[in-house]
Amino acid sequence: MDFFIKGIILGFAIAAPVGPIGVLCIRRTLNYGRLSGICSGLGAAFADMMYGLIAFLGLNLLSDFLLEWQYWLRIGGGIFLMLWGIRTFLAKPQEKAKPVTHGTLIKDFVSTFLLTLSNPLTILSFLAIFAGLGIVKNVSDRGGWLILGVFLGSCLWWMILSEGVTFIRKWVNKDFMKWVNRVAGLIIVGFGIAAFISASYI
Repeated sequence: MDFFIKGIILGFAIAAPVGPIGVLCIRRTLNYGRLSGICSGLGAAFADMMYGLIAFLGLNLLSDFLLEWQYWLRIGGGIFLMLWGIRTFLAKPQEKAKPVTHGTLIKDFVSTFLLTLSNPLTILSFLAIFAGLGIVKNVSDRGGWLILGVFLGSCLWWMILSEGVTFIRKWVNKDFMKWVNRVAGLIIVGFGIAAFISASYI
């Protein structure tokens, strides 16, 4: 359950920074309603889960190597997380996204799924995070809960975003999205600090 909870927090933090996908979901919610925004977000969540699964399978295949080098991998993962968190904290929300189109809820889902899959560097992010969190020992036992947590955490963010935009649509602006980035950045930095602390116990 520890890894399940970590997965939820991780999925939430990865989904939260307001980039093009976030802007697209916000605009679809504003223009076409909460279901359009939620379906768009679920597409992104499924893509995050797939990339997380690919990263997990990579860890499983390389588990012996990772066990031998886990100290330095946690240090490297911690540095990556700290830098990524600071970058997210300081990032200016993007105001441009691909043109908002709407056909059906299935198309909303598929479009954001494919857009999120178009960034394969997400796999490297998951690999660094998993290594930093020490997800090496008994990886086959923990991985399923972790991946499920990542998916549910991502879904949780998109549902909160869509519902929130529906209720506070007149207050959604650059400042709102800036604070979303700051909170997500602090969460990611927290994971980086945790990676450094865990390395000291190896």
